[in-house]
Amino acid sequence: MQGVLIADRLKILSGNANPSLSRAICAALGIPLAGAIVKSFSDGEIWVQIEENVRGSDVFIVQPSCTPVERNLMELLLMIDALKRASADRITAVMPYYGYARQDRKDRSRVPISAKVVATMLEAAGANRLLALDLHAAQIQGFFNVPVDHLFASPVMIEYFRSTDLSKTIVVSPDAGGVERARAFAKRLEVPLAIIDKRRDAPNVAEIMHIIGDVEDRDCLIIDDLIDTAGTLVKGCEALLSKGARSVSACATHAVLSGPAVERITGSGLKEVVFSDSIPLRPEAAACGKIRVLSVARLLARAIQSIHEETSVSTLFV
Repeated sequence: MQGVLIADRLKILSGNANPSLSRAICAALGIPLAGAIVKSFSDGEIWVQIEENVRGSDVFIVQPSCTPVERNLMELLLMIDALKRASADRITAVMPYYGYARQDRKDRSRVPISAKVVATMLEAAGANRLLALDLHAAQIQGFFNVPVDHLFASPVMIEYFRSTDLSKTIVVSPDAGGVERARAFAKRLEVPLAIIDKRRDAPNVAEIMHIIGDVEDRDCLIIDDLIDTAGTLVKGCEALLSKGARSVSACATHAVLSGPAVERITGSGLKEVVFSDSIPLRPEAAACGKIRVLSVARLLARAIQSIHEETSVSTLFV
């Protein structure tokens, strides 16, 4: 970030989950990526070594817990422990994507609250702070006993969509649970809002019921925090087009894109799907002409700078 001096004690480290994002954050801050070796033994055990002195440093580890979730999460935990034992002054886990976030409550008998388990492990390993991006459920912040800075990718997304023709645009929430997110997006773009009413009978399975709002002859923009198998997204697109929508695009922070997601998007009536680079795209997703990626590196860099300098991060929400 030009013209801004960063203290020598600030260090950014990266696991293997998304090193390109880590390098982009460092480029925005004007500092080098700190050295760390994170590799596996032949039996799959992870081995970590921090390659430089971190005593008294303010350290940020950039590591989304995306696929492979368990490996990336274990890398993060071991890096935190290594830094703690190397006498780092403060350790912040920067998780652009927080895995297990969809398991944030006990919604049936004899199931864990996995998002809470992850929070407990991070704290037990020695994390002093969490910097997260678009948590699936905001209440996950309450699972931590350390400070949590919860950012949103919407400023990056809104800047992009403002550069397009919005005269016929209507923002669409993919379900009732996403109305608050979609309403805020629609308000910032100064466009109307519609809602898809759906019923989910099993995980990753959704049945579209009906559309609340007038989407006829409109350019629909579906807003969500993540897209996993894309089943819900494609069914939502079909429902909107059947109601006379002129076009359907989508925007989500996290490109989870598991299973047949890319194939479904490619074969759908979707015009464009916009993601952030919180999760690196798989090769087949990167090759899909309907998928566009916007970087959140500068957003995260500004947050890291604010945390390091002990200034407010509230300016990042406007």
